[in-house]
Amino acid sequence: MDFEALVKHISTIQSTLQAQAAHAVNLALTARNWLMGRYIVEFEQNGEDRAAYGEQLLKKLEQRLNVKGLNERRFREFRRLYLVYPQLKEPIAQYIVSQSQIRHTLSAEFIEPIRRLPSAESAINIRRMPSAELDDAKRWMIPADKLFNRLTYSNLMLISTIDNPVKRAFYEMETIRGCWSYKELERQINSLYYERSGLSKNKEALSALVQQQAAQLQPKDVINTPVTLEFLGLNDRALVTESDLEQSILDNLQRFLLEMGHGFCFEARQKRILIDGDYFFADLVFYHRILKCHIIVELKIDKFRHEYASQLNLYLNYFKAEVMQPDDNPPVGILLCTEKGDTLVKYATAGLDPNIFVQKYMIELPSEEEIKKFISTTNY
Repeated sequence: MDFEALVKHISTIQSTLQAQAAHAVNLALTARNWLMGRYIVEFEQNGEDRAAYGEQLLKKLEQRLNVKGLNERRFREFRRLYLVYPQLKEPIAQYIVSQSQIRHTLSAEFIEPIRRLPSAESAINIRRMPSAELDDAKRWMIPADKLFNRLTYSNLMLISTIDNPVKRAFYEMETIRGCWSYKELERQINSLYYERSGLSKNKEALSALVQQQAAQLQPKDVINTPVTLEFLGLNDRALVTESDLEQSILDNLQRFLLEMGHGFCFEARQKRILIDGDYFFADLVFYHRILKCHIIVELKIDKFRHEYASQLNLYLNYFKAEVMQPDDNPPVGILLCTEKGDTLVKYATAGLDPNIFVQKYMIELPSEEEIKKFISTTNY
């Protein structure tokens, strides 16, 4: 073995086992969420005291468990996952039985009910279908073991929101074929790939083009998602890649606060905001003890764009509705950019929250000697 062979072996081991670790986490996550959905549905249908909870069941469940990531919204997702994919019962049951630690921890009272679940046919309302349609449906249904082993939970969750079973099967197939990440699947759905495929005269050519241009799933895509991080109990800051600019500001936070003015109290970095199932991140959040309001700072490493103002306006409206206390004043938004055109800022912020302020920031330039050294050592 020479050094290059050593590098190759180490690299192969790293990539292979990293992917295996991500896959193992995903299987556990899918199994957990599906099982929780199954028990929620079972309670709603047959629970002895279900009438006492009614529509408040999921909210009461969230309050009683008090576990990060297990909230009313998630429970709705889990219930939908089970209702749309009851056929996952076999691969999930096999998965649980094959994992000795899980099998020994979960007693028979947890495992046996899984085997008594309805068949996969209920996933597409098979019982209501004529026999001819039933045979056709079985041909395009994706096998349950492939759904469980080849699709991440995030992808299953997204596809489960599609009502049309044929459309669901289409995106299941294409996601498996292309090994799509959640963002790529979302992009394809939003671009009406299914509808475009229906209109296309050469569906194979369109599929080949889409797969060629699509971004493939990486192990970090499996781990670095909000639902996975909640499942693993990791810190929210692991969700984002911190920019050098933001890191520099936080490294020099005291100087930054003095530059901003008196009264700023640091509260959060990359504040996670959940709106309609999508996550947004406010770069820096302060509370001003004199003004008695939140200050939301957005950092951009390029010149001002009109969409930046809309993004900050969204954060301000969210804070007004969800965060602001009765004795607080309305939040203030500060947008820091490398350049700004006064006319564009004027038009872009007209009609938005009046507490949005756009400022240009300056960075410390390298010395002339550093520039000379860079030029002399750079190949071009």
